Amino acid sequence: TEQAVAVAGGIIGGILLIILIGITAYLLWKKFCCLFSYEKLTSPVKTTNANTIFQDQSISEIQPKSTSRSRSIPFVIPPTLHGRDWINLTNEEHVQEDSDSYMIPQSGPRSSFHSLAGAYVVGTINPELYKFPEDKSETDFPEGNIGRLWFSIEYEQESERLLVTLIKVRKLQPPADSCSPFVKIYLLPDERSYLQSKTKRKTLNPQFDENFVFQVSSKMLLQRTLKFLVYHVDKQKKHHLLGQVIFPLKNETLTDDNKLVIWRDLEKENLEPPSEYGDIQFSLSYNDYLGRLTVVVLRARGLKLQEESHAVSVYVKVSLMNHNKFIKSKKTAAVLGSPNPVYNETFSFKADQTELDTASLSLSVFQSIKGEKTHLLGRVVVGPFMYTRGKELEHWNEMISKPKELVKRWHALCHSM
Repeated sequence: TEQAVAVAGGIIGGILLIILIGITAYLLWKKFCCLFSYEKLTSPVKTTNANTIFQDQSISEIQPKSTSRSRSIPFVIPPTLHGRDWINLTNEEHVQEDSDSYMIPQSGPRSSFHSLAGAYVVGTINPELYKFPEDKSETDFPEGNIGRLWFSIEYEQESERLLVTLIKVRKLQPPADSCSPFVKIYLLPDERSYLQSKTKRKTLNPQFDENFVFQVSSKMLLQRTLKFLVYHVDKQKKHHLLGQVIFPLKNETLTDDNKLVIWRDLEKENLEPPSEYGDIQFSLSYNDYLGRLTVVVLRARGLKLQEESHAVSVYVKVSLMNHNKFIKSKKTAAVLGSPNPVYNETFSFKADQTELDTASLSLSVFQSIKGEKTHLLGRVVVGPFMYTRGKELEHWNEMISKPKELVKRWHALCHSM
């Protein structure tokens, strides 16, 4: 009996051993097949420099170099696409012919690059060229900055609605330690009605994310100007103006699928009362290398219109004179029905540096009504000592002393020709 049990136990042990060996052999065979399933080549291959590229890449994964310079990344065509024509590439380069060598797969530890056996190496990609530019709008603030405002605009053609989103304001400069800001939004020339944001308590960097809607026809849209006034509310509930942003819509392309996100630095509002005939703001710049005089007509305020209606249009005529002799003149587009028109238009004149002592600029503001004669509202002349004094002379001299820099100032209009 004991002998029979021993024989049975030996038979069972042998069967189990055979099963174990079979399972082990199957697993090894399966692993072997998976390992080399992507290395089957249809033709003999030769070693090329592409192999070296992938070797360097796999080594760099284990031992990264200490240099900060970024490495180029190989750009390859998979082996499955070798038989196709790759003639019409965007850079008008041709892929290597089939006679070019392939890379040989290697044994040992395998990286993701080794699985690309037989691929064409057609070039390299420099990762530095595909980095997004750094947004410096929240960090790069010029000296004397009093704040920066972000907003977006979009126009719905069918409903004729202008959608304005007040996003945020940063780096406010309040009159006191604490600041509780809010924003009023106007669509000029209408200065009697406005939309107002919520007040943000005790912050110099308010985040608003509020939406506002203005009803305006598509015909009048490009005649309009957005005006943002940023206020601070003190403990006595008094409002203090911190700055403003003026944004004309005439140079923008506004469609249903075109939402513009914009930021502008706040400007201080001219708190002095307008002069008798109103004031005009413009910038001057002179490029001594090109011999070019540039005038940017920005805006006017407090104009004494003979009639305030949409039939009234106001424009500015800019004239270059030399020895009181007319050289050339240019005009802004007309703005309808506003005593405070905004233009933001740039004009350039050819003027040699030797002529700056005898040249002058005349800016005249005109009002026109359909069917009636054009009426002069006011005029200002800037130039050298030969023609001007005071602020007009200072503006001209500052332009010459700061070549290629825009010098901006307000000037009072007079009525003399």
